[in-house]
Amino acid sequence: MAEIHETTMRPAKLELLTAWLPTRHWHAGSGAPALVKSGGFRLDDPAGEVGIELLVVTDLAGPAPVAYLVPMTYRGARVEGLDHALIGTSEHGVLGLRWLYDAAHDPVFIEQAALLLTGKATAQDQNTSDTPDLSVHVVPGDILTPAPGFHPTVIDTDAHTDIAFDSDRSTNAGAELIRVHRRLAAGESFERDRSHLDAPWSAPDGTAPRGIFLSAP
Repeated sequence: MAEIHETTMRPAKLELLTAWLPTRHWHAGSGAPALVKSGGFRLDDPAGEVGIELLVVTDLAGPAPVAYLVPMTYRGARVEGLDHALIGTSEHGVLGLRWLYDAAHDPVFIEQAALLLTGKATAQDQNTSDTPDLSVHVVPGDILTPAPGFHPTVIDTDAHTDIAFDSDRSTNAGAELIRVHRRLAAGESFERDRSHLDAPWSAPDGTAPRGIFLSAP
């Protein structure tokens, strides 16, 4: 289980995201965002090496608040081949220098997200160690664990990021798909019974809307 440390990160995650978010295709703003943390949850890396957080941030800079889902992985060393997904580096008060990556490109996140959407992994509380997050609701499907040594294909659109990958059940490259819903929409739901995860976040008006975070289209 991941241990949550009560400490600081310099620069802070929101500082790194303020610079990184406007470079994303799915960012709706036209200038520098004004970000606040709005919720999210964590996943465990069974190997205990990689921190995994699905962070929700809200941009208050525009005419209306926009909530974004930013899954991130935290690593103790640079990963060869993931430079294009690097959000930035930060000095952790306990663990030292950490490399923060856009998790949509990170195989460790993709494996755990696939297990989560099949009901084989459990969402963990964002701020408390060894505590499941019971507010997260999963409708499980039949997505299989990515094949060993897989290389994901990641495509950003205006509102989401699609992650295609290989599994053992198919000979077709990129046969499996996980969608990260980048711009969160309150009350979003699926009419069809397909694998998805919905969870709440904190809105600036004090409400706690729910929406789809991950799905398997």
